[in-house]
Amino acid sequence: MPELPEVETTRRGIEPYLVSRIVTQLHLRERRMRWPVEDAVLALEGEKINAVRRRAKYILIDCSAGTLILHLGMSGSLRICPQEAELRKHDHFIAKLGSDTHLEMRLHDPRRFGAVLWHDQADGDVYQHALLKNLGPEPLSDAFTPTTLRESCRGRKTTIKQHIMNNQVVVGAGNIYACEALFRSGIHPTRQAGKISITRLAKLTKNIRAVLIEAIQQGGTTLRDFVNEQGDPGYFKQRLNVYGREGKPCRTCGSTIKRVVISNRSTFYCPKCQR
Repeated sequence: MPELPEVETTRRGIEPYLVSRIVTQLHLRERRMRWPVEDAVLALEGEKINAVRRRAKYILIDCSAGTLILHLGMSGSLRICPQEAELRKHDHFIAKLGSDTHLEMRLHDPRRFGAVLWHDQADGDVYQHALLKNLGPEPLSDAFTPTTLRESCRGRKTTIKQHIMNNQVVVGAGNIYACEALFRSGIHPTRQAGKISITRLAKLTKNIRAVLIEAIQQGGTTLRDFVNEQGDPGYFKQRLNVYGREGKPCRTCGSTIKRVVISNRSTFYCPKCQR
């Protein structure tokens, strides 16, 4: 599914087309998403877009009336298209962007696991929305530090892989990027979180951030059907050291990459480089 780098790539791509534009019309072609799309989202119609933000894997489109909350689900994508472009079967949510642009934003989601939600300005800070208020720090922000990671690990017997994938610990360290960050840090994914030294956690903090930044710069990772807002694939897959490389030689030491299942997720690692 689209992870943090893919979502941030999408946000950066659509932002120039949305900010300061007025949403002249909304079209709901399919309301059966992860949660039913309610009429409340129509409050965006006629509003000027002030900002396009991201929190974890949610895209937040702000206007004076409130915030549209979008999630791409398992296979969703947001594209900016000419209004005359032919609609595709799974273009479920469409926002026309001003009479002078002849452009529109389309949410395409074949599996319908995405979300289109509305947070009204009268309900206060959107970060207090039920889906957002309990999220951990952003990995690219100053709030995510070795100290905060160490405190969250204290006394925890869960594996470090599970721990950093917990969105209440840090957002955005999805399966691909958790595997890659642990490899770069030399930490075995099955090690107990509470038994890892602050020195090693400092290295892990740095590498979680570095992996995500590099993935964003490469436009994300294409595994199955992710594309960005222009329909282009991400290229970080070409830089993967362990994820999806079971049975292949480690790029660092030549040992055979192994796979283990942790919390029903395939986890890839090098048995020699990671301890």
